[in-house]
Amino acid sequence: MRKKAPMRAKKERKKSNIDNSIANLFNSNPSEIFNYKQVAAKLGLKRPEEKQIVQNILYSMAEDGFIVETARGKYKSNQRGIYLEGRFERRSNGKNFFIPEGEDQNQKILVAERNSAHAMNGDRVRIQMLAQRKNRDPEGTVAEILERKQTQFVGILSVQKHFAFLEMDSKILANDIFIPKDDLKGGKTGDKAVVEIVEWPDNAKNPVGKVIDILGTAGENNSEMCAILAEYGLPYKYPSHIEAAAELIPEEITKEEIALREDFRQTTTFTIDPRDAKDFDDALSIKQLANQHWEVGVHIADVTHYVKEGDIIDKEGESRATSVYLVDRTIPMLPERLSNGLCSLRPNEVKLCYAAIFEVDDNADIIKSRIARTVIKSDRRFTYEEAQEIIESGKGDYCEEVLKLNELAKKLREKRFANGAIAFDRHEMKFEIDENGKPLRVYFKYAKDSNKLVEEFMLLANKTVAEFVGKKPKNKKAKTFIYRIHDRPNVDKMENLSDFIKRFGYKIKVDGSKTTVSKSLNHLLEEVSGKAEENLISTIAVRAMAKAVYSTDNIGHYGLAFDYYTHFTSPIRRYPDMMVHRLLTRYLNGEPSVNKPTYESKCKHCSDMEQLASSAERASIKYKQVEYMSDKLGMVFDAVISGISEWGVYAEINENKCEGMIPIRDLGDDYYEFDEKNYCLRGRRKKKEYRLGDPIKIKVARANLERKQLDFATVD
Repeated sequence: MRKKAPMRAKKERKKSNIDNSIANLFNSNPSEIFNYKQVAAKLGLKRPEEKQIVQNILYSMAEDGFIVETARGKYKSNQRGIYLEGRFERRSNGKNFFIPEGEDQNQKILVAERNSAHAMNGDRVRIQMLAQRKNRDPEGTVAEILERKQTQFVGILSVQKHFAFLEMDSKILANDIFIPKDDLKGGKTGDKAVVEIVEWPDNAKNPVGKVIDILGTAGENNSEMCAILAEYGLPYKYPSHIEAAAELIPEEITKEEIALREDFRQTTTFTIDPRDAKDFDDALSIKQLANQHWEVGVHIADVTHYVKEGDIIDKEGESRATSVYLVDRTIPMLPERLSNGLCSLRPNEVKLCYAAIFEVDDNADIIKSRIARTVIKSDRRFTYEEAQEIIESGKGDYCEEVLKLNELAKKLREKRFANGAIAFDRHEMKFEIDENGKPLRVYFKYAKDSNKLVEEFMLLANKTVAEFVGKKPKNKKAKTFIYRIHDRPNVDKMENLSDFIKRFGYKIKVDGSKTTVSKSLNHLLEEVSGKAEENLISTIAVRAMAKAVYSTDNIGHYGLAFDYYTHFTSPIRRYPDMMVHRLLTRYLNGEPSVNKPTYESKCKHCSDMEQLASSAERASIKYKQVEYMSDKLGMVFDAVISGISEWGVYAEINENKCEGMIPIRDLGDDYYEFDEKNYCLRGRRKKKEYRLGDPIKIKVARANLERKQLDFATVD
C-alpha cells in the first residue's frame, strides 16, 4: 500500500502546478492584462486559499520581472526587451515619466531628471530599462530622442545687463530659459513672450533660447489670451498672405453654376445662430408637399467650392483643423473673407450650399432623403433668442415654419432617446466683459427649444451623410470616409461613478446592453436635475465617457445611439467637414475610394487639434474666472467639494461655478491623508473627512492670474 504524500509536499506541488499554469496564461496572452481574480477564474480556481496562492505567485513574478504591474493589482507579460519607444512626460518636480507605445496608459516608467537627456514633454523617445529594485517603480534612462514635440514656451521676460531669462510658471519645465541679449527681439522686462529652445548643453542647468514673438505686457487681456493660444501651440494671428489670397477669390456666382444645382431661392429658408455669430454655416428650409408631407432642407455652406484642395488657404485650414473660441474672441480656421463673407449664409444673399434634404411626415418619420448641391437665398437671420420667442409665443416672422420645425425636432429627439441616446444637456459658462476684456458678470447659457431644434436637424444631416457612404450591401465594401466615432464608456470608470453617486442615494447600471446603460444614465441625469449636486455628478458622468474622435474605422457613436455618424454641417469652422464635403463630391461622381491610411492620419491630426483647442478654451475660461474673483478676496461663498487630491481639496462656488483649491498645507487642524479609493482626505487624529460632493463654506484667499489659480480657505 502506497504511503500518502506529506501535506507540505502536496501544497508545494499544487503551487508549482498553478505557477506553471499562470506562466502559460501570460505567455499565451502577451498583450492581455489580468488581475488575480481573472487569473484564478481562467484557471478554474475558486477556493479562497487557491486565490491567495495566485496572488502570491503574481507578486513574485512581478518582482522577478516576468510580468509587469501596469496598474495596482493588474499584470501583463513582460515581453518588451531592454529598449522601449514611447512618449516622455516631463514634470517640473523632476519626477518624469515614460509611457510605452501601445501599452496601457496607466503604465508609467519613472525617468529621473539625471537620466532624461533633457527630453521635453511629449517627445517621442527610446529608453533603456534599468534593473528594477524590489518594491520600487520600474525606471528607465533616455537613450535617444526620436522626435521633438514642443520647443516653444511662453513666459515673462526678465532682462539683465548682458543676458535675459524667460521666467515660466510651468508644470512641465523646472528651469527658466536663458536668452542671449542678441536674441531678445526688442523684448523688455515684464513682456509676455514666446521663446524657442535652440539648445540645451549636456552639463547646463538651463536651456538656451531665442525670442520668437513679443505678445505684449503681462497682465493685459490681449497678451494673456494670445499667450494661452501660444502655450497650446495654437496660432494667435492669421497670416496676411493667406488673407490676401482669400481676397482674390471671385464673389460672383455664375448662371452656369446655379444651373448645376437644385434651386431653393423661392423656398422659405432661414438661419438660427447665437446673437454674436458672424459665420452662418447652416440654414434650414421648409415647405409642405402636395401629399401633405414636409420637405426639410439642411443647407450647409459650400466652402469647398471656394477653397480648392491643396491650395494655400486649404493647407492653412488643414493645419489649424478647427476654429478656436476663447472667452473674448474667435480665432477662425479660414480667413474672414470666407468665414464671415463669401461662405456665410447671410440673409437676402444668394449662396451656394451642400444639403441633406428630407421628406418627413407629421410623425417625423423620414420617408426619403437625398444629398444635393443647392443654391439658396436666406429670408431671415434669427438669433436663438428670437426663435425661442416665436416658439413660446406662437407669434413672429415665419412663425408657422419655425413652429413646425420645432414640432418635428421634438419628435426626432424623442425617438433618438428611445433608441438609447444620452441626454447631456450641460450649461455653458459665459462672461459679460468690458472693452478691456475685464469680466463684469458670470452667467450661464442653457439649451432651450430653439437650440435643440437646430441641433436635431444637424444631427439628422450628419447621420444621413454617414449612412449614405458607409451603409452598403453585404457584398460591397464601403469607401473610405471620415466618421465621428464615440466608444462605449469604460467599465471601471462607470463602476467608479456608481460608487460615487451611491453616497447621494442614486444608482446606475454599469453593464448590459448599450440601451440599458444609456437609459440608466439618462435616468440619473433626470434625477439630479436642479439639485445642488447636479453639476458635480454631470461632470463626473461626462468623464466616465470615452472621447469622441474622428476615424476612418466606423464603430458608431455611442452617446448619440447612431450606427453611422460624421461631421458635415460646420465646414467654416471644422476641417473634417471640408474633407467630408470633398469625399461626398468624389463618390457622387462615381470616383474610386481614397487612400485609407492617409485619411486616418488626417483624422488623428484633426482629433488632436480639437483637443488642443478645447484645452485652450478651458484655460481662457479659467483665466477669466480667476480675474473675476480677484476683487473678491476675503468674501465668503457656499461651495461644493468638486475634487480631492493628495495636495488639497478643490471646491466649486455654487453661484458662479468658479473653482479653487484649499491647499492641504492650509488644513491646519490635523494631518490629512489622501484616500484615493473613497475620494476623500481624512484627518489622522480627529478623523474629520473632506469628501467629494460635500457642501463646504469657503472664503477667497488668493487669486494668481499667472497660474490661473484660485486658492480658497475653509470657513468654520
